[in-house]
Amino acid sequence: MKKTLMSWMGAAALIASAVVTQADDNPFLGAWAFTTPDGGAGWLGVKEMPGGYLDGSMLWVAGSVVPVDSIVVTQQNGREALIIYRVYDENRKDKDGKVFRTQRYVDTIFGTLDGDTIRFMQVSPNRNGKGVNTSTFTGKKMAPIPPAPDLGKVKYGKPIKLFNGKNLDGWRLTDENAANGWFADNGILVCDPKQEEGKPHKNYGNLRTDAEFEDFNLTLKAKVEKGGNSGIYLRGVCEIQVTDSYGKNLDSHHMGGLYSRVTPSVSAEKPAGEWQEFDITYCDQHVTVKLNGKTIIDNAAVEGCTGGALWSDITKPGPIYLQGDHTGVMYKDIVLRPIEK
Repeated sequence: MKKTLMSWMGAAALIASAVVTQADDNPFLGAWAFTTPDGGAGWLGVKEMPGGYLDGSMLWVAGSVVPVDSIVVTQQNGREALIIYRVYDENRKDKDGKVFRTQRYVDTIFGTLDGDTIRFMQVSPNRNGKGVNTSTFTGKKMAPIPPAPDLGKVKYGKPIKLFNGKNLDGWRLTDENAANGWFADNGILVCDPKQEEGKPHKNYGNLRTDAEFEDFNLTLKAKVEKGGNSGIYLRGVCEIQVTDSYGKNLDSHHMGGLYSRVTPSVSAEKPAGEWQEFDITYCDQHVTVKLNGKTIIDNAAVEGCTGGALWSDITKPGPIYLQGDHTGVMYKDIVLRPIEK
């Protein structure tokens, strides 16, 4: 591994003398779906911005799609290379917990092309300042997003009632080792992730359908508590946010948004404690969201997975999954109509 790392570092050192790849010939432009070294779902987008400079955004397993701190595409001896820098700040604390210094770390990700695959190596400094960790993973080039569908011409199959109102038949945890806070109560699917005072923190699980789906229309009702947070994952990879955001500004992290990707055009949520009505259509890699009777996302393109995705490939069939690892939430009247093609 040391020899491999040194060869990567040597390649990085040649950046100054490398010929920068022109945009028209830049094979790294576009979207890439990848699986992290620990098996999580990730996404990388590389774009040329006005003025000719490159910009990159990345999703690493959880959280949001965020800009990378720097991205460089080079060409050396006919071989393309991609170098990504991600910067982190970490507070140093004394024995009393007081911050006395902020230490900055830089993760460096090197990538080379092999057809439509990027082979990555990540070099991360240990937080104690002693040595580095290296890991490898691969990414696949995503196909261009199809044209937006004409939803007026879409044909639907027979409605499928996903929740029978009596038990969790047809559902299971996404992680069988997590605590299960889900149960049926008089027609309502309830998640109550309680923590016990004085006992170790319980990691509660998300709930998914056994069945997997391609394109569809999904209708349901959701209710969150004050400060509550959940989510509806389409195909197990794209989260429509369910959260207490009543009275807040428009944001992709608020009720009905495609998490960190698409911001609702209008605010349509009700206060916490009231039932919120969702009507969601996922078709040809585009999503439409109606919340409480108002269209808040209209046939928007889905560029890639969102944080918490079961896998990074958004083109394959997947389950409906409901987030239950944050706070209490309730769902009911969950009906899916598959789109016929």
